[in-house]
Amino acid sequence: MSAERHYGAMWLQALELAEEAERLQRSFLRYLGPDAEGIGWEAPVDIHETPDGLTLLFALPGVAPEDIEVQLDADGLTVRGVRPLNLGDRNAVVRRLEIPHGRFVRRLSLPGAEVKLADSQYVNGCLQVRLVWMNPR
Repeated sequence: MSAERHYGAMWLQALELAEEAERLQRSFLRYLGPDAEGIGWEAPVDIHETPDGLTLLFALPGVAPEDIEVQLDADGLTVRGVRPLNLGDRNAVVRRLEIPHGRFVRRLSLPGAEVKLADSQYVNGCLQVRLVWMNPR
């Protein structure tokens, strides 16, 4: 293998690792500031565009549907709520917490997109939000 090809493969691997590190960083607790009610986390989201609009799938494991708020305004879409810490046993000793808990807020700006909320449903720990174009493209 030539040195040029070897370093190219290493560069691609480094980029993949950097992307994975960024994804993990977004999933950890972070301070959102006093206006955002303190400690929080951001729910990961997949966004798919269709001819009719956008479908957004938020990963919210362990969040009860009644603890989720979806708000669409002129600036974008906000999904917020809370995932309680559930130890199951008062005498449990926490050895590791990887699944985020507490308040979460995910704000997605939708610049120039004229959409309306068509529907949302919560299935198997994921919130699916469907937005449709106001002016079909």
